[in-house]
Amino acid sequence: MSELLQRLPSPFLSREGAARSKLSKCSMTPGKKLEGLVAAAITPMTPDGQINLSVIHQYVDYLVREQNVKNIFVNGTTGEGLSLSIQERKQLAEEWVRQGKDKLDHVIIHVGALSLPESQDLARHAAAIGASGIAVIAPFFFKPTNKDELVAFLQKVASEAPGVPFYYYHIPPLTGVKIRVEELLDGIREQIPTFQGVKFSDTDLLDLAQCINKNGSEQFAFLYGVDEQLLGALAVGVNGAVGSTYNYLGRKTKLMLQAFAKPDLALAQKYQFLIGEFLNFVIKLGFGVAQTKAVMTFVSGIPMGPPRPPLVNASEEFIAKAKAKLDSIVWPDGD
Repeated sequence: MSELLQRLPSPFLSREGAARSKLSKCSMTPGKKLEGLVAAAITPMTPDGQINLSVIHQYVDYLVREQNVKNIFVNGTTGEGLSLSIQERKQLAEEWVRQGKDKLDHVIIHVGALSLPESQDLARHAAAIGASGIAVIAPFFFKPTNKDELVAFLQKVASEAPGVPFYYYHIPPLTGVKIRVEELLDGIREQIPTFQGVKFSDTDLLDLAQCINKNGSEQFAFLYGVDEQLLGALAVGVNGAVGSTYNYLGRKTKLMLQAFAKPDLALAQKYQFLIGEFLNFVIKLGFGVAQTKAVMTFVSGIPMGPPRPPLVNASEEFIAKAKAKLDSIVWPDGD
């Protein structure tokens, strides 16, 4: 139970607070380092655009059994987190923690928001329900202009969940915040004691490599977020990856990780090239969150539903072409 809930006399616990107290016992594998593949969770929605919690249990089972993926990143970019209400984000976080109990190793909840109080509220909630970790994106309307401003914002969020591992979500192509992570990490544990690592969603492998080279002794987790370039990031020493393709290509990507670890670079390259061949194909058709939902739906059989406006549904033409392309790929393992 969170420190906040412990301080409240029991008569004053709201119904929501009691539910959170119960959920807080549903934590994932304690003390296990976050590494390997982390699926960036899609947010299932009903045809009328409401979040669809009823399929999360099926989603968890699919990831574990079919994709061999046991870590999840909730309410991030792929999950349309910043298009959801605070209440929706809390409901999704609670359901992933509940359904992931004894099945998933890590449920990381993205709690970033443009509003600091909202982000702090989400951080407290994630702690109360027993999330494995929290992550925060840089504010991107009124932006921090230097390291000190960014760290100060992150610290104010992390301090609301003092017992929960904290990760910075670095995605400058979307935020426009281009403060180098190498610079950000200098002395960060002194200001954020719970800091555990970075979700690095950028193509700047020089910055990434310097982060790993300079901070290896800290044992931070460096999780790469550009799926089509994962093999290059492995070569400079990342611990794992967070991405949307691990929802439906997780097993293939794990085979690439295994080949790299052997090491069998030629086999690892085959997997990376084939994953890239599919992504290159769909990117040319127009590939984003809506299209990811469509691909996940036809691969898994779980209805992911429409995206939230202003995004629009993937076209039937896209679905047909993407399915045909994926079916045409001959993988090294024979599938």
